[in-house]
Amino acid sequence: MSQNKSNRMMPLIMALCVVLGIIVGTFYANHFLGNRLNIINSGSNRLNNLLHIIDDQYVDPVDIDSLVEQAIPLILADLDPHSIYISADDVQQVTDDLKGSFSGVGIEFVIRDDTIHVQGVIKNGPAERAGILAGDKIVSIDGEPFVGKVVTESSAKSKLKGPKDTKVTIGVIRYGQKDIKEFTVTRGDIPQKSISAVYMLDKQTGYIKIKNFGENTYAEMLIALAKLSQEGFSNLVIDLRDNTGGYLTAATQIANEFLPKNKLIVYTEGRKDPRHDYRSDGRGSYQKIPLVVLINEGSASASEIFAGAMQDNDRATIIGRRSFGKGLVQQQIGFHDGSMIRLTIARYYTPSGRCIQKPYDKGDDYAEDLLTRYQHGEFFSQDSIKHSGPEYHTSIGRTVYGGGGITPDIFVPEDTIGMTSYFKEASMSGLILQYAFIYTDENRAKLSEFTSEVELAKYLDKQNLVDKFASYADKHGLQRRNLMIAKSHNLLQRYLDSRIIYNIMDESAWIEYLNTDDNVIKKALEVFKENAAFPKKTEQADSLNLNKAS
Repeated sequence: MSQNKSNRMMPLIMALCVVLGIIVGTFYANHFLGNRLNIINSGSNRLNNLLHIIDDQYVDPVDIDSLVEQAIPLILADLDPHSIYISADDVQQVTDDLKGSFSGVGIEFVIRDDTIHVQGVIKNGPAERAGILAGDKIVSIDGEPFVGKVVTESSAKSKLKGPKDTKVTIGVIRYGQKDIKEFTVTRGDIPQKSISAVYMLDKQTGYIKIKNFGENTYAEMLIALAKLSQEGFSNLVIDLRDNTGGYLTAATQIANEFLPKNKLIVYTEGRKDPRHDYRSDGRGSYQKIPLVVLINEGSASASEIFAGAMQDNDRATIIGRRSFGKGLVQQQIGFHDGSMIRLTIARYYTPSGRCIQKPYDKGDDYAEDLLTRYQHGEFFSQDSIKHSGPEYHTSIGRTVYGGGGITPDIFVPEDTIGMTSYFKEASMSGLILQYAFIYTDENRAKLSEFTSEVELAKYLDKQNLVDKFASYADKHGLQRRNLMIAKSHNLLQRYLDSRIIYNIMDESAWIEYLNTDDNVIKKALEVFKENAAFPKKTEQADSLNLNKAS
């Protein structure tokens, strides 16, 4: 009986299943088929489909990887000037610049006449231990000739760098000799210093030059401050001119050393990146020392974060010229092939709330901004500075501006005394650098006798270098112009002296020599003499604070 009943119900059950299946199928079709079509029609899949069609149907064979490699930078360039693609071949070089060290042979070099010239040998480094000297010309690497058009900065670094403890054989021609001498160098860790000069400007004033913010900058800074403490400094100049930036963390760590507890250093915020505040913890050891920060149009990113934090918290006097204006935060995202992108994910804001990113529009030549500033006269007159952003106010009410870099509290124009078109061409053509290197090579034994950049400069000033350079330049395409040379004599002498000092000594000696006649340094010393390093309230600031209170 029950079996007969079951048999009679079976067709009904099957019919219900069919209906249910239709309903479910229709539901999924309406919801997920539409999504699938949307996905296929989205931009990313159209791009994938385009590449597939090209690979499958284009008339000639196509290297799709190469095509993608060319397309990615164009896509990123349409976003903002700082979102970039870095190929796998370039990643190592880019990341090495901010690391504390890299593995290599330990030389500084320049390329002259398609040949590597060893400009300097790192003390106690692999190359020095092997016997390579400054002035040597590298003509072969690992038994293969390495001269001519194949010699570029990237190809040279590629051949000289390598894993630690690996060996490379370097063939050199030494000045005054004809035969090639070969040296086997065992690669090792080469420190990357981001602080290039630490010394006393006078009996009270310490000076620290930071050229970028890398992995070890904070540790280097603590060592530099300890050194200056031993020499009894009571004022401090931090030079960030031409510091293109680096790691945000390094800038905030150093700022923390100079700020009292719970002061805002910087904050970041983006569309998908919630606001994040960076504040001082009150543990800094130099919260009350008079401080001056130097900036110019080459100061960008992390250096602007530091300068902005000091300015907005009224902690230091900022001297120089308006900074670059980079207020965008990038995140590095790697691909499986070793390449990566730096994608802008947020903006950073100084404590007063200003974003100092300079304006940019699609189609504009972002890189030409500094040239535009120069032509507009901004490097020579404070009145020529154009502020594109609104007004903001520091902790005591001083007016500051966003939307285009950090404007210094004290403007110091570029020195144009003695400037001529001859000097500009001599500088920009590279002829001064070339002649300075040749002179160094030909006189290295004598020049190496000097241990002080001051004494070396005195010697060089008596060697008629400007006239010798003018004769050299005349033979290499820069016509001799005696009236202009006479007008620019001091500039030419100073430039030649500085490069020869750099070649013979080191970067620190070069900076110390240039600072002896630097108007920005002179202004900083004046500020300390007048006890004006800590910004003071102005009548405008008092009025602003009164309005806030009422």
